[in-house]
Amino acid sequence: MKRCSIALLAVAIPMISACAQKPEAIQAAYVSPTSYQGWSCQQLQSEAVRVDNALMRASEQQEKARSNDTVGVIFLGLPVSSLSGGNVATQIADLKGRKEVLEQTQISRNCIVMKSAAAS
Repeated sequence: MKRCSIALLAVAIPMISACAQKPEAIQAAYVSPTSYQGWSCQQLQSEAVRVDNALMRASEQQEKARSNDTVGVIFLGLPVSSLSGGNVATQIADLKGRKEVLEQTQISRNCIVMKSAAAS
């Protein structure tokens, strides 16, 4: 009985870890700051809006994949979304990296005025 439990655990752990991650748990990928080197403040702002919208859509898709993986593991023993390409973690990581670089670029060019704590 003990061997059977250990064998089931050995099979279950990789399947559970293969499930789609929460979007907020996905770390930003590296994006080169030179990606937006020659862009104007207006172009940077437009791109920031586009990236935010794409990140929101990808996060929704990732949450759906996560839910489908949970159901798949419970009923089939397989993370179905992760196996079928529904997991978009790499896309989320890239978008988060782009968002960070865009914000840094906008700040460094004074496109965004940072609010000071004293102004509140």
